[in-house]
Amino acid sequence: MTEKKSAATELQAEATGLTDLGIPGGEQLREALSTCTDPIRAIQEFQDENSILLPSLKPALPLLDLHSVNRYDFHGSMVERLKERLMQQVSSLVSEKDTDAESKAKLEAMLEKCFLTVKNPTLRPVVMHVMKHINNIPEDYLKKLLEDPNLYKESSTEVKRQIWRNNQSLFGDEVSPLLSQYIKEKDPLLFSLEPANSNNFFTPAPKARRQGEVVQKLMHMIGRDVKLYDMVLQFLRTLFLRTRNVHYCTLRAELLMALHDTEVHEICSVDPCHKFTWCLDACIRERFIDAKRARELQGFLDGVKRGQEQVLGDLSMILCDPYAVNTVASSSLKVLQHLVAQEALPRDSPELSLLLRMLSLGLGAWEMIDSQVFKEPKPDNEVITKFLPALMGLMVEDQVRLLAKKLSDNHKNSSIPKTFTKAIRQHGIAAILTLYYLYNVTKHRNKDAIMHIIPKMVDTHNDLSLEDPFVHLLVSLLIGMAEDFSEEHFCGAVFDNFFLVAASREGVRRHLLRLLWFLHAKLPTTRLAKLQAQLEPTKEHSEAVHKQYSALADRISSYTPSPAHDSPALESPLMSVPTPAPL
Repeated sequence: MTEKKSAATELQAEATGLTDLGIPGGEQLREALSTCTDPIRAIQEFQDENSILLPSLKPALPLLDLHSVNRYDFHGSMVERLKERLMQQVSSLVSEKDTDAESKAKLEAMLEKCFLTVKNPTLRPVVMHVMKHINNIPEDYLKKLLEDPNLYKESSTEVKRQIWRNNQSLFGDEVSPLLSQYIKEKDPLLFSLEPANSNNFFTPAPKARRQGEVVQKLMHMIGRDVKLYDMVLQFLRTLFLRTRNVHYCTLRAELLMALHDTEVHEICSVDPCHKFTWCLDACIRERFIDAKRARELQGFLDGVKRGQEQVLGDLSMILCDPYAVNTVASSSLKVLQHLVAQEALPRDSPELSLLLRMLSLGLGAWEMIDSQVFKEPKPDNEVITKFLPALMGLMVEDQVRLLAKKLSDNHKNSSIPKTFTKAIRQHGIAAILTLYYLYNVTKHRNKDAIMHIIPKMVDTHNDLSLEDPFVHLLVSLLIGMAEDFSEEHFCGAVFDNFFLVAASREGVRRHLLRLLWFLHAKLPTTRLAKLQAQLEPTKEHSEAVHKQYSALADRISSYTPSPAHDSPALESPLMSVPTPAPL
């Protein structure tokens, strides 16, 4: 009984919309049978009127009967073949060299006839295929698709774009999971336990990064629609304001450059940040801002006209991207090193002035968008006249210390000025440049300089030095100094004066666990046991911390040091030759 009901429901669904086109269905057959005197004749007439009107087909049907192919299966296969041919014809119509107006008129006429069958499961693909090739679907049709969840689900992205244009909340529901996925995908990059020399958050090239699944899906959803692109940018601004998560700034730049790569001129030509982002992207790829590109970037910033200041909000987001900050800050440090070598002052360098201007704009992105005051912040005069000379003084002291070691002379570190410490607490530029100075001395394995500066990095402007991308880079560089962690005083400076002070932040704790993953074999036994006890997670910590700590504990417990091998005795025939007598 249930099977009969389901079969009847299926037939009814297949007949949906056909009667509206003047094609008789099950209701008409039922009516004919209830009013006729000869049911068999009525069925025969119904078949003759509605069968495939092809004279050469009738003699072939008995042959199918002999092969036990019933008429239902035969007609079903014919419908599929005809449906494929019709969809091919629609595609060829779009690719023909008709004028746009002619193609549009033909498709719209076809849609008007076939939309009545949109709820027919068999014919629905044809309707959807026709709609896919129409740029401006009538609003009534779009409403009917939106009212039926199944029809909306089966609609192509090209059709959905036209629905999303006038339904921002629905588009937000579609985009939101992708944005969440993008943020989650950053965790494996930041806390990966792959060898540090093969894994660095800042290593992938910009073009490789934007080949990611989320960026590609967003780009497909947007297509060439400027309105949808603007909606996505608004979502990113809102989420950045709500969470302060700088990865949304990265996504903003990656999305624009992905559209640039695929030559979506409709969007790139109207985004006022396009050329600036394109130039900055080339700098990020080369990991340095040279003089030529610096002039181009300055031209874009100087070109912001009165009345268009709002574009500074988007430019600040692009410059707040950690990859942009990394490039601008590392370039700034190279300029400072050059100034040290030339014995020049920082205020006399136009190139440094531009880099500081870009850093100031990027680091102030959240405040600018939150306050809606679109005015370019200028670097504080105290940073230029006091902090930068003090930072250059640290660089000079590093050179003096290195020279003193070569001469076997003891060099005592000078104390860091209070104005320096105050600057990194109050100014983002000072904090980020000191952080990159720390990276530089770590890269050169300068233990004295590291121990001198790292305690000051716990308390920086907006906790900038404790942001995940920047702690990740520090950890990656410290892993390269594994041998130096056998010294207790160096461990004290790195662990006690920096990481453990900030370990209440989950990100810093996880980065420290990552550092121990690679260094545990080099640490003194007592220091390692103490760190394990201090880092043992409680119920308040997240599952990710618990898992990472358990994995580290298992790694430490299963570690067996390689046995030391004595050098084998040399077996050489010369060993038996007597030593010649003195002359």
